[in-house]
Parts: sequence; C-alpha cells; structure tokens
Amino acid sequence: MQEAIAHHPGYWKDANDALIPVSKIKPIDKDRHAVVSELCEQARKQSAALIGFKLAAMNAVHEFIERSLAAYDVKKGGKKGNVTLLSFDGKHKVERRMQDTVTFDERLQAAKALIDECIQGWSKGSNANIKVLVNDAFQVDQQGKISTARVLGLRRHDIADEKWQQAMKAIGDSMKVASTKPYIRFYERDDATGEYAPINLDVAAV
Repeated sequence: MQEAIAHHPGYWKDANDALIPVSKIKPIDKDRHAVVSELCEQARKQSAALIGFKLAAMNAVHEFIERSLAAYDVKKGGKKGNVTLLSFDGKHKVERRMQDTVTFDERLQAAKALIDECIQGWSKGSNANIKVLVNDAFQVDQQGKISTARVLGLRRHDIADEKWQQAMKAIGDSMKVASTKPYIRFYERDDATGEYAPINLDVAAV
C-alpha cells in the first residue's frame, strides 16, 4: 500500500499530484491501490525475468550454432539469420528469427508520382481498381508512417508498363533497413496431432 509522503505525513498524492489526507481516502480506494500496485510490481519483476531469459536463450542458440560450425571447421558464424532447432526426439522446437524494419527514403515520392502518371494515362475502365490499391498503399497511419507491406505489395502486380516498372524500381531503390529485431519462439509437439503448438510467454495469450 502507498506510504504517507515523507514531507507530508498523513497525505497521499493522487494522479493529479494533489495531496489528499489519508483520513479522507475511502477504504475501497486504498484496497484498489494496494491490489493494483502489488500486481504491477510483480508484473515488472516477471518482465525483467523474461528479458533475462530471452537474452540467455538467444545467446545459447548463438553459441550452439558456433559449436556446430566449428565441428565442420567453419570459423565464421553470424548472430544474424533465421534458424530452426529440433530436439532429437522431435518433441521440442526453437526458432530464431531476425525481423528487419524497412523504411523508405525520398525516392518513394518519385515512385508515387510515376504511378500517378501511369493511372492517369490508362483508360478509365482499367485503372479504377489499381487506383484504390495505390491510394491505400500510400495512406499513412496515425503515426504518419506508410505501411511497408502495402507498398511492397504493389510490386507483385505484373503490369507491363515501362513507367510502372520504373516506379517499382524506385520503390526498391528507396528501401532501407532501419533496424533488425531478434525473435525467439518455443514449440512443443502434440503427440496426438503431430503439430507444434507454441509455448506461450505472452501473459495475454495464455
């Protein structure tokens, strides 16, 4: 439970930093504060433990890969790269994935201009659907960011138009890897179905 403030004994500070006399605080409010504070403190400790486990697990996978490479006289082993490890009996599986975050530079605007020229040059009947796709791809979210997946999805359309192909090249040229984030996941095989189910470490998913 929240302790009285050292410089203001007999008072609690509320969410607006106002000093409230402890005698004026309802028992249910004190009870709520105690429950929430204790649970969040436990959650913070669990979060710290999970971070430590993730770092240890990533390091264990990396060290195993290094040992495996050394067994074949391969001296260089990278921390990056996707890998799947299976237990001998196939019961358990560990996956390490390295996910890149892609951003675009100013050349993306050039690509958008070229695409707009393509749409304007095509007949009205044929450009309606592609126009919707393009506008959707270049729409920004609440943080002002463009969806990487939607923009790259435009490159899957096989459109034999020289200007369109220039636009797709401009999209490719504008791509930059901003950061790479490692993920590690754990799985256990169901003996009945033979399928792997994740060993979930997300409290919201268990």
